[in-house]
Amino acid sequence: METVTKGKKMLLGGKWLGREETITVYDPQDNTVITTVPKASKADMLRAIQAAEEGAKTAANMPVHERISVIQKAADYIARKSERYAEIIAREGSKTITEARKEVSRCITTLRVSAEEARRMNGETIAFDQMPGHENRVGYYYHFPIGIIAAITPFNDPLNLVAHKVGPAIASGNAIIVKPATLTPLSALLLAEAFDAAGLPSKILSVVTGSGSEIGDVLVMHPSIRMVSFTGGLETGERIARIAGLKKLSMELGSNSPVIVLKDADIDAAVSSCITGAFGAVGQNCLGVQRIFIEKERFDSFVEKFVEQANQFKVGDKKDVTTDMGPLITEKEAIRVEEWVAEALEGEATLLAGGKRNRAFYSPTVLTDVPADAKIAKEEIFGPVVILFPVETLDEAIEKANHVNYGLQAGIFTKDIDLAFTAIKRLEVGGIMINDSSDYRIDAMPFGGVKGSGLGREGVRSTMQEMTEPKVVNFNLK
Repeated sequence: METVTKGKKMLLGGKWLGREETITVYDPQDNTVITTVPKASKADMLRAIQAAEEGAKTAANMPVHERISVIQKAADYIARKSERYAEIIAREGSKTITEARKEVSRCITTLRVSAEEARRMNGETIAFDQMPGHENRVGYYYHFPIGIIAAITPFNDPLNLVAHKVGPAIASGNAIIVKPATLTPLSALLLAEAFDAAGLPSKILSVVTGSGSEIGDVLVMHPSIRMVSFTGGLETGERIARIAGLKKLSMELGSNSPVIVLKDADIDAAVSSCITGAFGAVGQNCLGVQRIFIEKERFDSFVEKFVEQANQFKVGDKKDVTTDMGPLITEKEAIRVEEWVAEALEGEATLLAGGKRNRAFYSPTVLTDVPADAKIAKEEIFGPVVILFPVETLDEAIEKANHVNYGLQAGIFTKDIDLAFTAIKRLEVGGIMINDSSDYRIDAMPFGGVKGSGLGREGVRSTMQEMTEPKVVNFNLK
């Protein structure tokens, strides 16, 4: 693993700057110090916004071929230094080195897709002569950048989720200010390093590190910010919506993802998929499998195989390529998960596997008989815990799956196309995966949810649509 001791600088308006006041970045595995990053002030954020006002003009005037070139060069830079990027992801966050390497690969893909989509920001001609009296008019619409994007990013995918905002912003001709998660700022700074090395004009991208409570409101509320792209918790998302003012909002706010396993399903495939969906990235994944509804005829068989595989998960050192699961992001989060499980057990839930905490580590945990009103059944656990429910019918499974204030993605395992389409139509989610768990995603697809899971859609092309507006052009040819 790369050793980082000297304090890192933030990218503010094209300059790499340090500050006397800093934030310490820790490795959650053993709480050792990795490095420090600047603790930006309100004045720093205002300077970043002022710089972005100039950067937005520069970005809008960049020819598309230059945007493509810069993004591709940034992707090339990361590819050349991929192991360094993976080591930082694994050190500052919860991911194992194997998971971190996959995230770096996905980041490169996200950027390359952004570059490709830059050439496809097309408009359409409009048939103005569809109305009588307008026969002499012709025209079209095209997309133009909205200006400055504020991006507030989470700890769980500290590189790729930043790329999902930065890549499309640059591809669509906008400036962007990133406020990364306080716990995992280093990966975002590495992404900024790649764009700096790629020759991105100064002031288009800033990555400002600091306390959200101190600089977040300044960023979100500023009238020059035309869009806030936020990935995080529902409570914070609701607060941003209240204070942001008249600007675009794109929010991915989490989930309580359901998977349905019907009696005709390939049980081995369902178990294998749901295991990784539940415990990958220590369950700190908005798409992570949290509730599984299994038809009663196959419930016992599913439970036996699922618990067996959960107990085989190797929890330990993130640097070890044989490790399946590392620690949660902080010991405080592990304690919260422990408390939620304890509440369910007090309500007569049954513990089938796991349920043990060692500092920030929490073992893969499987529950059944969980009361419907338990917090762990209603809210997003964001930890390595999954709940198994027997159901009589698909109708029952769908009704229970929908009975939460979230709707990001869902999965269903069945060989019956009619039953699959029933679930597609009736599940209240933004995406449904057939014979895959709820956590399946590629970076090009539209991504987002309904209800408390957020507003709008991410995925490169969808994000670029959110970051632009259509302008209509009409010629009156008299």
